[in-house]
Amino acid sequence: MLDEDDDEVAALDALLAERAVEPVFQPIVDLVGGDVVGVEALIRGPVDGPLARPDAMFAAARRAGRVAELDLLCRGRAVEEAYASGMSGPLALFVNVEPLTVATELVPFTATSDLAERGVRVVAELTERDLTADPARLFSFADQVRAHGFHVALDDVGAHPASLALMPFLRPEVVKLDLRLVHAHPGPEVAEIMSAVAAYAEHSEALVLAEGVETRDHLATARSLGATLGQGWWFGPAEPAAAILPGLQAPRLVPPWRRPAARVPRGSPFATVARVRTPRRATAPLLLSVSHFLERQAAELGELAVVVAAFQRASSFTPGARRRYRDLGRSAAFVGAIGAGMPAEPEPGVRGADLAPGDPVLREWDVAVVGPHFAAALVARDLDDADGPGGVDPDRAFDYVLTHDRPLVLDVARSLLARTVPSTATDTVGSPVSPVRVVSVGDG
Repeated sequence: MLDEDDDEVAALDALLAERAVEPVFQPIVDLVGGDVVGVEALIRGPVDGPLARPDAMFAAARRAGRVAELDLLCRGRAVEEAYASGMSGPLALFVNVEPLTVATELVPFTATSDLAERGVRVVAELTERDLTADPARLFSFADQVRAHGFHVALDDVGAHPASLALMPFLRPEVVKLDLRLVHAHPGPEVAEIMSAVAAYAEHSEALVLAEGVETRDHLATARSLGATLGQGWWFGPAEPAAAILPGLQAPRLVPPWRRPAARVPRGSPFATVARVRTPRRATAPLLLSVSHFLERQAAELGELAVVVAAFQRASSFTPGARRRYRDLGRSAAFVGAIGAGMPAEPEPGVRGADLAPGDPVLREWDVAVVGPHFAAALVARDLDDADGPGGVDPDRAFDYVLTHDRPLVLDVARSLLARTVPSTATDTVGSPVSPVRVVSVGDG
């Protein structure tokens, strides 16, 4: 076993030193007009070594703590090859990104920007496995990708319930259905995924792309699931840049792409809602009852729920609240609890965050629950200026709004989630990451 490990380390060292990865490109096709509208860059390792497959490469890199280095190399080689082969718009280039391996300051590099200047729609493709690892950091990364004019695709949607629950927060312009949906027989699980994706696409105008289309039946299934784009062997294999990119023609019909979403402000959730909804006044017992109701709704949503709450300070996270949120943490896709002095994990399965001095949320009692077909938020501002224990005093008064307006609820939840971004970036195996700069979608 030791010899095998040594061989793997030596192979990885050589691969990184020699930049010995080769990008190949698979067509992405418009299912309505039949045009090739883009390509996805895939990576292959040395054919005569143990790291020929991308999964083997990244598994070895994770064991060695070198995922960030490998990911940067793969993205860079993909963009280099696309640019050198003369790729131009309005075609789209999908590039896989491991966003949790990089810092949060985004600085695009030359080849990526040059492709964008040619009219290429550069798309950062993020896998659903990253969503629950550190969702707030992933969402922040995606906002910066968009700020530079690029787009975001969420891969493997449907492979895990968390992708459906957190999809509205990531706000991808392209939703890529996991290939198992295309290959599966219809059933309750497929219907649930189809319904959640349809709800998101209808509201956001995102494009739906079906992966794994290999037969005529798969093509029919992809269309039935609501996909307007497709990818798989039915349309063509992945090939080197020289074999596919020079021959691609500009598509006759270019699918519409919605405008990139705006960055989420880190202001007060209460102020955000109160600008468009009239607050009412109540004391703590009523708000506690409403909070319990929303938590029960989250429990019914189960693994499709996102729950995030502000408790003003850690002392307000009472034993009863701890028990309820611990129970939610066992089933929900994401559960967050923030407040002054709140530890990083106040209960198993609960993501905590300490509020900075001066944060307006220190005076708020906020609870947001989001699922594919349910959204509700309670936002309340404490009217007592004293530095007391928060909402435990039955006579303590609050101005509050209870809203089921989905865009407003998402704004509240995003604002609270943004406060859970860690101050020190780490990669997927726990190694510190340089905060100097980031390549989001390719290195020139």
